[in-house]
Amino acid sequence: MILREAKALKELIYKHNVDIISLGNGTASRESEAFLSELIREIKEETGKEIFYVVVSEAGASVYSASELAAKEFPDINVSLRGAISIARRLQDPLAELVKIDPKSIGVGQYQHDVTQKRLSEALNGVVEDAVNSVGVDLNTASQALLSYVSGINTAIAKNIVEYREENGKFKNRKELLKVKRLGEKAFEQCAGFLRITDGDNVFDNTAVHPESYEAAEKLINLLGYSKDDVKQNKLQDIDERLKNYGEEKIASEINIGIPTLLDIVKELKKPGRDIRDELEKPIFRSDVLKMEDLKPGMILKGTVRNVADFGAFVDIGVHQDGLVHKSEIAETFVKHPADFVKVGQVVDVKVLEVDLERKRIALSMKI
Repeated sequence: MILREAKALKELIYKHNVDIISLGNGTASRESEAFLSELIREIKEETGKEIFYVVVSEAGASVYSASELAAKEFPDINVSLRGAISIARRLQDPLAELVKIDPKSIGVGQYQHDVTQKRLSEALNGVVEDAVNSVGVDLNTASQALLSYVSGINTAIAKNIVEYREENGKFKNRKELLKVKRLGEKAFEQCAGFLRITDGDNVFDNTAVHPESYEAAEKLINLLGYSKDDVKQNKLQDIDERLKNYGEEKIASEINIGIPTLLDIVKELKKPGRDIRDELEKPIFRSDVLKMEDLKPGMILKGTVRNVADFGAFVDIGVHQDGLVHKSEIAETFVKHPADFVKVGQVVDVKVLEVDLERKRIALSMKI
């Protein structure tokens, strides 16, 4: 244990009541992981406090830290600390942080320079825009960089939204967007459904329901015997049953919308403030690093897929060596290629089959 560094980090943890530490997966990540593990164990023995750490991708962090945007966000902080802030924010909200970096700097492959750069940029920016619009953006907390990827909003309008927010305080409703300089009716029509207001005047502002469908949404909840307060308090658990009893076609006809639009509205009203990322795999919160010597055949562990090859998948299970799940051990059915069953970044449960300390090899299986 490096005593001086350990003491300094302990003091920071106690001072700021830290519960989770975000660790970048770059140079010396494994050594840092071992250091953190030992430190966390000491703190638990001394105080009983539970602390976890999560390994996150640090791709593009150095690019961001030296960028003009980072300089504007943190003018009085040096470059290395800006990078550390970026790594921490990737655990809080990875999408909001990664949009600040040119997509080409986030590890899209070693052959990216061999393709037409204009088409690559267009394709990558399109993917980012799709991701941002699918997730939705909190209008009162989103940065200029994040807002600029919302449909109908360019960099200039995004800047005007942030300036309006700083001058007038939080947005109370989506209609207030029309007061933003250069944001006209057409832009409002395009962007409104992707922007969320969590504690606004209208509960529908915290859903993906577009303002042009608010009237239909209100008629819908009234016909089904609900109120806006029920939506706000998430009390629409039996809405599917009520809708079925009333009749989808009948209610769609009465509120003058199509059935697909009706079902979309119902889906949104069931969970205001819904974030589709809640359905994704959760990151692995670790508090200890196993040594290879601690692994025993039969152990069931959680790991993250780090690489997928023709012959199998390499899985990080928290030791200094990734384990290999041979393609014959990925599924009970025939596996033509591992990529058909697993992808990089996926969290999986694995069983230890064999540990070869001499050759530093770990054989794993996903057939549990």
